[in-house]
Amino acid sequence: MLRDGADIYRPGFDAVELRKKVGMVFALPVPLPMSIYENVVYGPRLCGINDRGHLDPLVEQSLTSAFLWDEVKDRLGLSGMRLSGGQQQRLCLARVLAMEPDVVLLDEPCSGLDPISTAKIEEALTILKENYTIILVTNNTKQAARVADNTAFLLMGELVEYGPTTQVFTAPLDKRTGDYVTGRFG
Repeated sequence: MLRDGADIYRPGFDAVELRKKVGMVFALPVPLPMSIYENVVYGPRLCGINDRGHLDPLVEQSLTSAFLWDEVKDRLGLSGMRLSGGQQQRLCLARVLAMEPDVVLLDEPCSGLDPISTAKIEEALTILKENYTIILVTNNTKQAARVADNTAFLLMGELVEYGPTTQVFTAPLDKRTGDYVTGRFG
């Protein structure tokens, strides 16, 4: 696998640098057992950023981008573990954004969330894709249709089709893609 022309599997590849540039949000939220504030600044602090004059605005910006700031701005000292599942997932997104990555990978980030929390994540992704490369893995075809500019359909590890989302969903080139997006299998 290549990133910026470099084989990330080669011996000696700097995985720490890769982790700074590629953020990951998993299907189940994984807040750190610390305050909301400390969750967001965890990565930047590991990179040596400790100045509150830099961290405080970063926390606000990251939480705002994750559509969480208004809900927690008066409770930043509260444990991230005490938030609802949807809030925890948005906290994890904010933690990724605080690292200012080039790419944000999301693996089924809404699979366990209620419709309101899902809508907030999707709204955040719609705005974030203007500044970040977003890769969203989802089995929810409606979600992919709502938020993706381009869609890849993979089946059993095979790339079946890739193209603009509207084309993939309305005029797929491969029958298997059409069958999946219309619910005939999958």
